Amino acid sequence: MIELSLQIEGQNGLNWTRWKNIVAAVEETGYAALYRSDHFTNPNPPDLDSLEMIVSLTYLADHTKRMQFGPLVAPFSFRDPVFLTRQAAAIDDLSNGRLILGLGAGWQEREHQHYGYDLNTLSTRMQRFEEGLEVTSRLLKSEEPVTYTGTFYKLQDAVLLPRTQRVGGPRILIGGNGLKRTLPLAARYADIWNGVFLSPEDFKSRSAQLDILLEKEGRPANSVKRTLFAGTDITQDPETLLKEIRQFEAIGVEELVLWWNDFDDADGIRRIGERILPQLQS
Repeated sequence: MIELSLQIEGQNGLNWTRWKNIVAAVEETGYAALYRSDHFTNPNPPDLDSLEMIVSLTYLADHTKRMQFGPLVAPFSFRDPVFLTRQAAAIDDLSNGRLILGLGAGWQEREHQHYGYDLNTLSTRMQRFEEGLEVTSRLLKSEEPVTYTGTFYKLQDAVLLPRTQRVGGPRILIGGNGLKRTLPLAARYADIWNGVFLSPEDFKSRSAQLDILLEKEGRPANSVKRTLFAGTDITQDPETLLKEIRQFEAIGVEELVLWWNDFDDADGIRRIGERILPQLQS
């Protein structure tokens, strides 16, 4: 059965009032998960409210019981992997193991310029991303203190305490469609792969390629969950929406993540969920 989740772009005006209402609506209605972006602002003005990601997820962890949640995605271009991993482990424990740690390389130039972070070239930030994934993975999964020397990060006998209640800590999600860089990293490090704005045909092709890469890494195909961040209009009529969801389900999408843009319409989240979710579960 395919799962249905929501994602919001937090930099589009998210504040505490809106976040609390959205969290309550998603939890009560029965969506599988709620994800949010991790940005200071948008590529172009005007600048809007942008509630900080880690703080917002800590609130969610302590005010919900059921749904999964996480960043989609947190970029290593301004998130230090050691500190982010420490925060993620604590939030995962607070939520009794419901955090999904979505990680990325970073891409948006404007916010990096405004706040003094080096985005760097694509090649450099992908190298930094790979190192950050190695650091995060080792800190979460290794039972021994971690020593690591890379170009961007260095650890000496590092261990995060307390250890997470969930063995291996929160699941790591890697999002993206790239065949040369992103999918190989997903095959090596990810528990969840999230395709982005792919057609059913392209998703099926990328998923098959991921199977090949997983085999090379000595991992079974079912070790990585297949999810899709879709550009589907969730406000369209329920029958049309359900038909699109079933198309993705048929080609192996295990979780479909839909965009929700109206931060002031928590009732809309409930209304659409109440129409669609029972049909997916039947």
